[in-house]
Formats: sequence, C-alpha cells, structure tokens
Amino acid sequence: MALPRPDPDALLRKVQAEEARENRAKLKVFFGAAPGVGKTYAMLSEARERNVEGVDLVVGVVETHGRSETAALTEGLEILPRKELAYAGQFLPEFDLDAALARRPGLILMDELAHTNVLGSRHAKRWQDVMELLDAGINVYTTMNVQHLESLKDVVAQITGVTVRENVPDTVMERADEVELVDLSPEDLLVRLKEGKVYLPDQARHARDHFFRKGNLLALRELALRHTAENVDAQMRRYMESEGIRKTWAAGDRLLVCVGPDGLSERLIRSTRRMASSLGASWVAVYVESPRHFKFNEEERNRVEENLRLAEKLGGETVVIEGGGRTDEDILAFAQDRNITKIVVGKPSRPKWVDVFAGSPVDDLIRHSGDIDIYVITGETTKQADPPNLRSRITSPLRNYLLSVITVALATAIAGLIFRRTELADIVMIYLLGILVVATRFGRGPSLLASLLSVAAFDFIFVPPYFTFVVSDFRHVGTFSVMLLVGVVIGNLTERIRAQARLARAREQRTQVLFRLGQELARSAGSTALVASAIQNVATQFQSHAVVLLPDGSGRLEAPAHHLAFPLNDQERGVAQWVFEHDEPAGLGTLTLPGARATYLPLKGSKGTLGVMGVLPDDSPQWAEPDQRQLLEAFANQTALALERSLLAEQSTADRRRADEERLRNALLSSVSHDLRTPLGVITGAVSTALETPDISDSTRRDLLTSAQEEAQRLHRLVSNLLDITRLEAGALNLRTEWIPVEEVVGAVLNRRELATEAMRVRTHLPEDLPLVAMDAVLMEQVLLNLIDNALKYSPPGSPVDIKAWAAGKSLTFSVTDQGPGIAPGEEARIFEKLARGEAGTSRPGAGLGLAICKGIVTAHGGWIQAVNHPRGGAQFLVSLPLGTPPPMPQEGA
Repeated sequence: MALPRPDPDALLRKVQAEEARENRAKLKVFFGAAPGVGKTYAMLSEARERNVEGVDLVVGVVETHGRSETAALTEGLEILPRKELAYAGQFLPEFDLDAALARRPGLILMDELAHTNVLGSRHAKRWQDVMELLDAGINVYTTMNVQHLESLKDVVAQITGVTVRENVPDTVMERADEVELVDLSPEDLLVRLKEGKVYLPDQARHARDHFFRKGNLLALRELALRHTAENVDAQMRRYMESEGIRKTWAAGDRLLVCVGPDGLSERLIRSTRRMASSLGASWVAVYVESPRHFKFNEEERNRVEENLRLAEKLGGETVVIEGGGRTDEDILAFAQDRNITKIVVGKPSRPKWVDVFAGSPVDDLIRHSGDIDIYVITGETTKQADPPNLRSRITSPLRNYLLSVITVALATAIAGLIFRRTELADIVMIYLLGILVVATRFGRGPSLLASLLSVAAFDFIFVPPYFTFVVSDFRHVGTFSVMLLVGVVIGNLTERIRAQARLARAREQRTQVLFRLGQELARSAGSTALVASAIQNVATQFQSHAVVLLPDGSGRLEAPAHHLAFPLNDQERGVAQWVFEHDEPAGLGTLTLPGARATYLPLKGSKGTLGVMGVLPDDSPQWAEPDQRQLLEAFANQTALALERSLLAEQSTADRRRADEERLRNALLSSVSHDLRTPLGVITGAVSTALETPDISDSTRRDLLTSAQEEAQRLHRLVSNLLDITRLEAGALNLRTEWIPVEEVVGAVLNRRELATEAMRVRTHLPEDLPLVAMDAVLMEQVLLNLIDNALKYSPPGSPVDIKAWAAGKSLTFSVTDQGPGIAPGEEARIFEKLARGEAGTSRPGAGLGLAICKGIVTAHGGWIQAVNHPRGGAQFLVSLPLGTPPPMPQEGA
C-alpha cells in the first residue's frame, strides 16, 4: 500500500523540535507514589555515579528528613550553601537560585519539586526555580510524588480525603526528558513508616491513621504506575515519529474496531469491548465517512449514530475519519498514527463478484496491515447480509442507462460514417470517447454498460466477419479486452472523482457554516445578542427551533426570549437541568432521557458548563448522521466559547465598575468627612463660645455667630451638592424649563446669601438684547453659583471675577473668568469628573463635586460646558445653551 506523502513543513517542524529537544537542558524526575518510597535515595545514588563519571555536580536542595542512610550519600558531594530569609520572626533556609546560576554546574539536584518557597524568594514554587535552571542550560535531577500533579488533585482528594495544596503543573512533567519510577509495595512502606524511616514517631502515627492507609497507598501506587506508563508511551511515540517508523510497536495492546451502518457493527463493538477488557487495553471505534456516506438512507445514518453512541457507552473512544480515498488506507493511516496493534472488522457477507468490481476493504486491510493483527468476526446471517444500499451502488436510474445506450448508438453511427475512410484504431477511439462521456456524466454503472455495448457493437459491425459475433482474427480479442478494461477504469476513476468532489463540497459547506457562525458570534455584543445569533444560526442550519438556557443566580436555567425559541414545559426543563448538572448530552436521539421532544447539549467552557443548548427539529432530526451530529456539537462548542468570552467581558466590566464605585465611595467619604468636620467644628466652637461666655462683647458674639452662619451655609452647600450628584447619577433630574432672560438668573445668583460678602468682586458684562433661553431657572442658578464660587475660591484675594454672555447662531453662551493660576495642561476635561480637583486646589476646601454637577445639569439642558485658560491669565468656564424656537410674542390688547 502506498503511504501518503509526508508534509514537508511538518517534517521540518519535527526536525526543529527534535533539535531543540536535543540541545536543551535535561530534566529527570524520580517519581513515586508516596513519601518514603526512596526517591531521594535513588536520586543521590545515581548522582554519585554521575559524579564518579566526572560530571560537574552540585547539591542544590536535598531533604534527608533525619535519615542517616540518605545523609550519608551526600558526603563528598559539593553542597550549595542556602540563603536565610526572614519569615514570621525567624530565619528560614531556602534554595539560593542566584548562587546556582552563578555557579552554573553541569547537573544540580533539586529535591521536592512541589515545595513552596519562603516568602521573599524570587519564585513562589520550587518548580519555577527548576524551570529557570533549565532555561539557563543546567541539567536537573528532582523528585516528586504523584499526589502533587495538578491534574490528579481532585482524584487524590477523593481517594485519600486530603486536599494537596502544593501542586505541580502537568506541563512540567511533560517537559521531563526522563521519568524514573521509584516503587515500593504498601506493606514495605508501612513497615518503614513504623520504623520511623519516613516521619518522626508522632508524625508517623498521625500519618498512618490518615494518609498512609493501605487502600490509599494502593490507589496512589496505581496512579503512579499509570502516569509513568503514559509518559513512557509518549516518549516511544516521539521516538517513532522522529525516526520515521511507520510500523506498529506492540509494546502495549490498543484495539480499533471498524464501525459501519450494518447490523454487524453492534456485535463488533461488544466483541471488541470484551477483548479489550481481557487484555487490559484501550480501544477506539472508528467510522470512515467515505463518499458513499452521502448515499445512505435515513435508517443507515441513524444506525451509524447508534453504533458510535454504543461504543461511547461501553467506554471506548469514538472517532469519525473524513475519508477521501480508499477506506483501508484511511484506517491503516489512523492505526499507525495511534500505534494500534489489533484491528477488528466484520467478515464480508456480500457476493464475491461484487468485490471483483468494487474491491474488498477487508482483503486490502489484511494485505497491507503489516505488523497490525486483523481480527475478522463473523456476523449474524440475517437480512443484513446484503447491504441495503447494494442496489443503489450497482445500478443507476433508468434514465442514465437509456442515455448510455443512446450515446453508444450515436458513437456507432459516427463510426459507420467514417468506417470506409479510416482505420479500426480510430473507430476504437470514437467508442472510448463515448465511454468517457457516459462515465463523466452518468456514473459507474452506465459507463460499465457503455463499455460492454461498445465492445459488442464494434465486434458485430466493424470486425470481420461482419454482423456476427464470431472473431476470425484473435488479435481483435486484445482490442476488445483493452476497450472493456479502459471503460471500467475510466468509470471507476470518474466515479471516485465525483464522489470526492461531493465530499469536498460537503466539507466546504461545513467550514463555511462554522466560519459564518464564528463571525456572527464575534460581532455580537453582549450575551443576549450572542444567544440570539446562535439560535438564529442553529435554526437555519438544521431546520429546527433552538433555545439557549443560561443559569440564574441560584443555578436554575432560564431561556432568553427569542422568536425562534420553542416553549419549554416542566419535563423539558428537567431534561435541560439534568444536562447542565451532569455535563452530558440528553434528550431526543441520545441514550439518556430519549423521550424528550428536543436534543439538549451542554455548553462547555474552560471552567465548567455555562448553559444548555436545546434543538427541536421541525421534522426528522437533521443531525442523526455522524457528520451533522459533529457539526451540531461544533455549533454548541463555538457558542460556548463565545458565551464564555462575553461573560468574562461582562464580568470584567462589572468588576471594573465596582472597583471604580468603591474607589469613588472611599474618596467621597474621605473628602466629605473632612469637609463635614471642619464646618461642624467651627459652628460648634462658635456657638459654644457665644453661649458659655457671658461677658464677651456684642461685636465678638456677632462675629462668632456670623462665622457659624457662614460655615452652616457652606455645610448646606456641601449637602446640596451631594444630593444633586446623587440625583444626576440616578437619572432623577427633572427639568422644569421656562423662557427666562439670562440677566434674571445672574441677578438671582448675586443676591444669594452665599455670595453676600463676595458679590462686589463679580463684574457682569451682559448686552441688553440677549434673547430668552428655555431653561430650569433653579438648576441654572446652581450652575452659575458653583462656577462663581469656584472662581472666587481660586482667585487671589480682591481680584475680580467676570461674567459675560453673548448670542451667536442658535445658542447662547456665557462665561465665568477668574484671575487665578489657571488650569494645568491636560486637566481641562478631567476637572469635570467627580472628586476631581485642580493641582492648585488641593489646599482649598471642597469635595470636588461642583463642576461635575454643572456638567450634568448643562448636559441635561442639551448644552455643553468647557474649561480653558484665558489668554490674559486665569481660568475661563464657557457654558453654551441651545436657544430653540423663540417663544410667541404677546398680542396687543390681549
């Protein structure tokens, strides 16, 4: 069998990966099932051998735990001094990574890979120190127990009842160039524990009663043996791949069973399960989706799906291969990639003469299997003996056969016209051309008929003796054979090309569907839009109704409203809830709760199930066949990934919002508490002095009360600002607009008690022809008061504040200008944020809310507010309000 040509890019990547593996530093892990099996002892024993061989070796960390025989192995070896780190009032010894990098030995020993470093070390975990040593080109020997593997954390906790806190990522073990299992039986380990060779007596007694129970040790030993075997198997596969070894190495049995649409497949699956169980081997069920898959009827496609689900139920792995050529080539290529040792197939039950034309995949498998054993199992002789689609594979519609006969007749007529003026070879070419036309247009069956008719017509009409089938010259028999053979070959090749084209179109359609779904999900903003997009695509692709259910805060599934979503009764909700809680498909077309109206698939994310997708077919399920089932699962996976991304983005936005709110709350409380204490302190002090000191003068008492009044007004302003900013954020700001002149608003502000002592510093420049403006007078007074108060606060004592107003186009603008230090560059927009204060205002009282309130009120009026630096110095605040349609003028005599 000709193997497929290897991909040059893949070969280059393999060579580069192998070179990188050879040139990098080596990591060897001494692996054990539990403490006390002798990992450190084995590591030191091998290290001494390397030292004798002349390897530059340093002991980085070795924990002897008081074992004298282990400590004796360190004698004569260079030991790297540890550094002292302060922790909880004491100094603890820790591995000195910098010293090891500076020393740069050829090999360093690092005991207890899962160790957590003392706070203050460069890395939190020792395995991170080891990875940095490897990156620096230093070979490392290390030790680790199976319970520290990150992927086995839950399994170990379930077995032992102890949750291991110190874990090592599986990627570190995958990085290991060699894993040596240090094994000891549970009985011998318990004896060592009792003799005090593992822990001190008190610790040993506690360990024996909890972790070191015999059942725990047996389970941990099995985990260690299995993981080591998997590591060795991965190394063997890498070696076979790097050496280009295509044949199977039967280091361990792996079984493959071929699944099809016939009734024999169920028996094959069960037989393979029993065989794998007796051998203690893994097994996989493979279905080759060949071009003839598209000719299956609904019953056959359902049977393929049922057989694959049966294999999953019995504990096997299921794989669907997209075959484009010969079935035996696809199966053997997969088997060699997976190092399969045994292939189980069913004994062919179709007539032998069919194999002459269509070929026998079983015979081809046996012929080209090489070192792989082929098991052929006899099926039950039922009505399934002949594949139900045999007739459809051999015959074609009557119309195609009639057209085939007409084509041969037309070729005969053309040959008859030129017969006397040409050679027989040209006549043969005319018939071959007709066979080619039939094969490309009508398929294999009509082309075979055309070949037979062409040979018969050529013999009967153009070969002497004419109009008989007698052949006087036997040299023509070769011509007949070549014509027939060429016709059969052309028919087979064209049929294969057409089938491969159909398969390619189907694959292209699936790829386009998934690409379109990915694009639409990527464009969807928010989980609601994403769910709607997923429902729309699933409903369109599978001619069905769909629903996506997401959990609420209590874990109960809820379905967002959508016009293509189907209603759920209590039974259907129960099925969906089961899928969500068990992370397995259920419902219509599955082996779990098959009585449901719809099929429910879990939406699996990286951290668990995010929700459930339900699909209710309009007629028969479109995903009954394996390729459509895979496509539906791909839809669910794409939806789950997009949903997880959206949920993470929403969670990130919510976390950011909460953080901003918390920061704002803290800043607000800090600012307000200071601004509240100051006026309250002044008011309390002034009033107490006025009340408790009877002999003070009237002028002094008046000054005290005036001071208290001013601070009370300031306190009132602060509380008003807090209420205003709360109303703005809650959206509870209701405008009561009236047509009011700007002069009236400015005058009302200057007469406010808050400006009683500073109003003379305000200079107004208001033209007499200013138009009326539609605004809320009370709120705009608040805006102007805040701006004037801000200008007075930042202006030098006695300096004026100018208010100007002008109308231009469809807006009226007024400005408030001071003669203070101005606004720092880049702060023009930030000062309108809550609690934002200019650099020059950090020593001045205020909570930083006034300008934020101004912006909210002006924006609510449909205007804008801006802060700039005046050319002559100081800050200038511009407020622009839309004029709108002028009010109607009152009529005379009205």
